[in-house]
Amino acid sequence: MSSTPRFLQGAYPFTGAGLEKPVVLDGLPSYAVPDGARAQAVYFRGGNSTEEMVVVALLRDGVTMRLFPIAAKGSVHVPLRIVEDVEAPSTLELRVAAPDGLTGTVVVDLGLVEV
Repeated sequence: MSSTPRFLQGAYPFTGAGLEKPVVLDGLPSYAVPDGARAQAVYFRGGNSTEEMVVVALLRDGVTMRLFPIAAKGSVHVPLRIVEDVEAPSTLELRVAAPDGLTGTVVVDLGLVEV
């Protein structure tokens, strides 16, 4: 069985709309599982430039799948050892939830394997 690594990564500026309202990041980091394939999330790494905690949300087809809190001026690395298949035609995307009006930059790196 062959596999192909895929990544959602980059540094994204944001303005928070509240911790209950994840906002779309500029450039919308997303990945559409191609027909006939499935994807598995392997790890998440993230960093936060602000003085407040933010939460990166991983959504599958617009529904929250996982939340990754990142401390103020902090970083996080989460190995996702419990592999969950994401079947086509699903789309994964990353959004950020932050206190209303908070501005900053979040750095994200979501590693996936496409099989």
